[in-house]
Amino acid sequence: MHPILFEIPRIAFGDWTIGPIPLRLYGLMIGVGFLLAIWLASRKAKKEGIDPDRIMDMGVYLLLAAIVGSRLLYVLVNLQEFRQNPLDVFAIWKGGLVFYGGLIGAVATGFWYVRRHKLPLWKTADILAPYIALGHMFGRFGCFFAGCCYGAPCAGTVCITFTDPRSLAPLGVSLYPTQLFEAGGEFMNFLVLLTLYRFKKFDGQIFWLYPALYSILRFVVEFFRGDTARGVYFGGFISTSQIIGLLMFGGSLFMLWWLGRAGEAAGEAKPPERPQKRP
Repeated sequence: MHPILFEIPRIAFGDWTIGPIPLRLYGLMIGVGFLLAIWLASRKAKKEGIDPDRIMDMGVYLLLAAIVGSRLLYVLVNLQEFRQNPLDVFAIWKGGLVFYGGLIGAVATGFWYVRRHKLPLWKTADILAPYIALGHMFGRFGCFFAGCCYGAPCAGTVCITFTDPRSLAPLGVSLYPTQLFEAGGEFMNFLVLLTLYRFKKFDGQIFWLYPALYSILRFVVEFFRGDTARGVYFGGFISTSQIIGLLMFGGSLFMLWWLGRAGEAAGEAKPPERPQKRP
């Protein structure tokens, strides 16, 4: 709603000046979400017998990969926009991060890090999954403050109107609060994954449940989005994120089936325990 929390005023040192420096709520929310998520994940890892310092270190790699991946996908979808101003590719403070790109980049980097440091792959992934959803919730709050990822015009009490001239959303128009829709859905995903973690039947189950749940959430929210820069096809009927979501949902179901079968096979391969003889 208001992109900038406050500005550090301009400071002059003779002929050299610095500022004003704005503190943007978009970046602040992403930073808070990342720090909280990685801290909680490291605490969970310690309880599961995994070095928490490894999780903290991996978090830095995941953050960088997520930013690069999310920006790269946005640029690829909107190449025409950046042909005239190529340097705008690096202006992420103006908005333009696609979560699916960040998720793909972070997952690929996470797999590399886990293999390199010989961590249990799917067990580590299960630990991280709920907190990815939590961190993403904060990211969507950042989108709300910045005005990016805004909704389509609407009428009713649920609608919001952006008035700050620094907002990326259209001003003075009632819009669906799609950023808040997704933030609320991600909080529900976080609670569901955290609850199901205690009842999981095989490693990797919680991790692959997350993209399955998120793809459903994103597919629905996309119908209320109004920013055409995300890429739309077939006369606006379906977006880039919905196409990726369909593929990700199918891939997640396959991985859940495959890992579940592998877990059953491993369980059947174990020799039955012999009853202990009574003294």
